[in-house]
Amino acid sequence: MKRTALLHAELSHAIATLGHGDMLVIGDVGLPIPNGPRRIDLALTPGIPAVADVLRVVLEEMQVEKAVIATEAMERNSGQLPTWCQLPVVPGTVSHEEFKRLTQQARVMVRTGECTPYANVILVAGVTF
Repeated sequence: MKRTALLHAELSHAIATLGHGDMLVIGDVGLPIPNGPRRIDLALTPGIPAVADVLRVVLEEMQVEKAVIATEAMERNSGQLPTWCQLPVVPGTVSHEEFKRLTQQARVMVRTGECTPYANVILVAGVTF
């Protein structure tokens, strides 16, 4: 049995196979998922699991070089980072429409049960050396 926090085998494998610059998206329940990326659906019921919970565990496993969120997520929070968005890097921002276009380049899309509008983040894999 694994000793780290991430017990979901498919998500653990997806992170382990990311290369430098590959993108992993953690999205709310309403974020459209394009045909290309691998889809990992964790949504159980509205709100479960929350983006913040999934993000926290993914960040324990993944080296993140940069991150991207939608400008609208910050606008809904008076220009501040939303509470769900605890990252080791300062995220870049793009419009929600551009965010959705960027997801087409992702290697992995993780769907949560989050129901907060614009609670989506793109994580770009870094290197550990």
